[in-house]
Amino acid sequence: MRQVLQDLAKGDTLLVDAPAPAPSAGHVIVHTTVSLISAGTERMLVDFGKASMLNKARQQPERVRMVLDKVRTDGLLATIDAVRSKLNQPLPLGYSNVGVVAAVGSGVEGLAPGDRVLSNGAHADVVKVPKNLCAKIPDNVGDDQAAFTVVASIGLQGIRLANPSLGEAFVVMGTGLIGLLTVQLLRAHGCRVLAIDLDDGKLKLARSFGAETCNPAKGEDPIAAGMAFSRGNGVDAVLITASTDSNEPVANAARMCRKRGRIILVGVTGLQLNRADFYEKELTFQVSCSYGPGRYDPQYEIQGMDYPFGFVRWTEKRNFEAVLDMMSSGQLDVGPLISHRFDFEDVASAYKMLSEDKSALGILLDYNSPATKREAREVKLTTEPVYAAGKPSIGFIGAGNYASRVLIPAFKAAGAQLRSIVTESGVSGAVNGKKAGFALATTDVDAVLNDPATDTVVIATRHDSHASLTARALRAGKNVFVEKPLALNESEVDEVVAAYQEGARGRLMVGFNRRFSPHAVRMKSLLAPIKEPKVFIVTVNAGAIPASHWTQDPVIGGGRIIGEACHFIDLVRFLSGSSIGSVEARSIGSAPEVEVTEDKASITLSMADGSVGTIHYLANGSTQFPKERVEVFVAGRVLQIENFRSMRGFGWPGFRKMNLWRQDKGQQACAGAFLSSIETGSASPIAFDEIIEVARATIRAGEQLRRH
Repeated sequence: MRQVLQDLAKGDTLLVDAPAPAPSAGHVIVHTTVSLISAGTERMLVDFGKASMLNKARQQPERVRMVLDKVRTDGLLATIDAVRSKLNQPLPLGYSNVGVVAAVGSGVEGLAPGDRVLSNGAHADVVKVPKNLCAKIPDNVGDDQAAFTVVASIGLQGIRLANPSLGEAFVVMGTGLIGLLTVQLLRAHGCRVLAIDLDDGKLKLARSFGAETCNPAKGEDPIAAGMAFSRGNGVDAVLITASTDSNEPVANAARMCRKRGRIILVGVTGLQLNRADFYEKELTFQVSCSYGPGRYDPQYEIQGMDYPFGFVRWTEKRNFEAVLDMMSSGQLDVGPLISHRFDFEDVASAYKMLSEDKSALGILLDYNSPATKREAREVKLTTEPVYAAGKPSIGFIGAGNYASRVLIPAFKAAGAQLRSIVTESGVSGAVNGKKAGFALATTDVDAVLNDPATDTVVIATRHDSHASLTARALRAGKNVFVEKPLALNESEVDEVVAAYQEGARGRLMVGFNRRFSPHAVRMKSLLAPIKEPKVFIVTVNAGAIPASHWTQDPVIGGGRIIGEACHFIDLVRFLSGSSIGSVEARSIGSAPEVEVTEDKASITLSMADGSVGTIHYLANGSTQFPKERVEVFVAGRVLQIENFRSMRGFGWPGFRKMNLWRQDKGQQACAGAFLSSIETGSASPIAFDEIIEVARATIRAGEQLRRH
């Protein structure tokens, strides 16, 4: 398959070869026939990519504050690496896709191979979309027409929020693609419409759809026009579909509205509101979220759980269907909005034109490649290398943010032979695999597990798949490095133990990198001569993430204690050199005004040698405070690691401090130790029994927190 990506670092628009995705539960595989470039949104993304670093920062001041906080806690060099890595992740373009269903996953009803569908899929000749983000196209609606459905649904959702009634006077500010579709939809609701824009050509189209118009570029006063249009009463509502940094659209909207009028922001505009304008008229202002209810809700979009029809009449999918019905009945005419079309293979010309021609509206991409060319599940990224005997040949499963930014570079720096990379979508594997020097990218896990040239597998997928993939890889005779956590519950731990004990050749390693950091290694050496019990205090200023984030989901992510605090349980186990006895965990109490999740907790470990470790995992601290601090109290002395950049000794003979130029959490050393053990045939860097001990202790902590 091929897909369009935007390079946010350099500004290039890329057409990337990638392996085709496989069907999965609740998803549909579609072979694209046509897609629509959303002129406003995609022009903005392309222009952002071409902007200098300074201009990028100016456009995202909230990101600048986050970067400055990270500099204070993690250091300048680590922050620069993180920013560059983020910008080096190309962004998929497009969200208005039409095609033919090629395959459906389990749980998909009402769609079958051969059906024509519209979806929010990207510009790609094959897309994989959740069932709630696609809709069947009526027979009398052509592919070109249907390609406008998603964009029209954005306008429709804004209209639904404005709640129009027959005969009301509406203003549409901005007659780009969404604005012109919104004009037609409002007219279909029986509303009178005034369209305001600076482009006469677009206003001409608005007039052809039944709107009156105003062009401020010609000296026409939009407020006066709005008052005249409303017969001196003030307009009932304003839909802002423009894209501008100016505060003027909101100010003008407020001044032309009647008392208790409604203003809905569908586009992007400055938001410095004049209180007096809104206060005196008791105006309602609301920002519309994309195509409607369900947008950005993972349970609706990814897991396919629909909202009850009687309680949420118009979800994003139902909005799609409503727009298609309007097209089918002839009430929505998109033909005049098609300004350009290009062959998909010539997509670079389409985006060049988009940047140069600000009058462009509906730009269609036509897809004509044969199905067999699109369906390949494996893509060669480089010429097949010759693998050195005795050195591990690596297959990576997963290429998400952490894997691409940290784990793959760590393995590469440690000298790994990178053979294959497998991802669900195919695109992230192709992009990150090519950058790192992998030979192959695929969407077929079995191809990697059954590949005789691959002796080692790195698992960096979402947490709920770690244990099953680990067991499968061990049974296939592979060496396995699995990102934490190893498992989410005791039965998954048992599954891994059974696979390991079946006599397969592979060794198992979990990515507990903190114990390999230079500071942890030095701390361990300083503690080794002292045989009395120790007190370990680990403070993790984890930062807040939404309760809806996948890592907080007990089924998918396991929660942040199982998913992340396991790092620090392992670190205490390593530093103490003693097995874990009892585990006690408690979260903060509930309060009506505070969202309480298990990521505000203390875990106490009682070690077999009498040592005690307390891990404070907290999501309610300041971002300006260090993220990770490790302290040890013993024999009248104290050691303190600060964010894995520095370590200080208090009352410690012969040791005062250890500082590094940059933060080092041990990722490269962790990968290197694992690879070295394979090459030399030595024991795994972390004993299997210790890995299982930490996994079970972490799961006990997580279960206790959920019971409290």
